[in-house]
Amino acid sequence: MNWHGIKAIYKFEMARTRRTLFQSIVSPVISTSLYFVVFGAAIGSRITEIDGVSYGSFIVPGLIMLSLLTESISNASFGIYFPKFSGTIYELLSAPVSVVEVVVGYVGAAATKSVILGGIILATANFFVDVQILHPYWMFLFLVLTALTFSLFGFILGVWADNWEKLAIVPTLVITPLTFLGGSFYSISMLPPVWQTVTLFNPVVYLISGFRWSFYENADVAVGLSVMMTCGFLLVCIVAVWWIFKTGYRLRV
Repeated sequence: MNWHGIKAIYKFEMARTRRTLFQSIVSPVISTSLYFVVFGAAIGSRITEIDGVSYGSFIVPGLIMLSLLTESISNASFGIYFPKFSGTIYELLSAPVSVVEVVVGYVGAAATKSVILGGIILATANFFVDVQILHPYWMFLFLVLTALTFSLFGFILGVWADNWEKLAIVPTLVITPLTFLGGSFYSISMLPPVWQTVTLFNPVVYLISGFRWSFYENADVAVGLSVMMTCGFLLVCIVAVWWIFKTGYRLRV
């Protein structure tokens, strides 16, 4: 394992975060804080509790997951797309680093930034609502697994995209709607039976449900199923990345 190569890629990507601190950290935290103000105060005054948890506290895991998914995909996709755009991808492909080392460097940096952002948003939430974490280890596990999974997905998106519009279309038109419809602001048990069944086809439901369980032991689906779905999606992304580098898909064009 070429640890020097991994370290170089990782440090370069982390340095990019420091150069774009407002966009990478400050902006998502401010946006999420506005959600706490609007939904926690305005709507929370009319919806007092869901499953025994105050509405303001109930939406905390969903809002963290919303930011985590969006930022994981954005960070990882931009990290690999920009070398393609600038033409420096060929230097990376000819460097003495393996596929595993390239992916570990880029995805590791993106996941690290997402986990840090999730921690900051969690700390910020305490200024607005009372947050209780009943299972901190499970919470951290879901946080890391989700960050890794969607950083890998973002890496795949960055390889697939051949213009800036495609780079933004999936997070904006796919991931964000799925997160809003995945129980971020409500429990799917509140939906009619037919829509409860339809919602179970949304993979984000399992992420949010498992993450919320680690806070309040409230879950829309079994925790074990949430872990299995997350790990399954992670495995699919790993196989897709392996195939991309094996075939050179959109890397050598």
